[in-house]
Amino acid sequence: MDAKGLRAGGRGGRSGGIAGEVWLRAEKPRRDTLTRDRITAAAIELLDEHGTAHLTMRRLAERLDVAPPTLYWHVKTKDEVLDLAVDAIFGEVRIPDRTGDWAADARTLVLRWRATMLRHPWSPALIGRPMLGPNVLARTEFLQSTLARSGRTGQALAAATHGLANLTIGAALTESTWHGDLPQTSAHELIQANADRYPTLAATRHLDAPGQDALFDQAVRAFLTGLDQDT
Repeated sequence: MDAKGLRAGGRGGRSGGIAGEVWLRAEKPRRDTLTRDRITAAAIELLDEHGTAHLTMRRLAERLDVAPPTLYWHVKTKDEVLDLAVDAIFGEVRIPDRTGDWAADARTLVLRWRATMLRHPWSPALIGRPMLGPNVLARTEFLQSTLARSGRTGQALAAATHGLANLTIGAALTESTWHGDLPQTSAHELIQANADRYPTLAATRHLDAPGQDALFDQAVRAFLTGLDQDT
């Protein structure tokens, strides 16, 4: 998937290493009962409970009831833990069965992807590192091969893939952060009080953002219709 530039700040834990390196390195032979899967599951629990700012290697080790050196045997940095966690939640996105309608197949995938990110609201802001995990790659493969059925190749196919992925990530990021934290009443009052300066926003009640599911679905349909008409 994509969304260059979307990075989580202040990740903490050990720094350094190569972004995405965890996927380029074989899992170390076990010398204890800990595994990447157990580490990942515990990390997702902490992230769902507290978000990225409160995830530290110390807290993760405590959740797993192990000493920090044991944790570092399996993962080098907090970034690697986050890479594992993001890929794991991609595994929750069920890949659609292929039909004769490429646009419907692509729409089904991104609707499920957005819903998954909203269940894990810490995740959209992390999708900016090299995403080389097997779950991410399998779903990116499905998305691009589906869009290729529209007749696109080369740069046009890459642009369509990036565009739809970034539409999905951007929508989830906005919903999980900005709309989640913004006082809706205050935002509405601000716009209405300055309706002469923001007449379109005031008329459409844009910041009220009602019906996000339907709004996103409509945006995806419009994007895919544009692709279809452009082929």
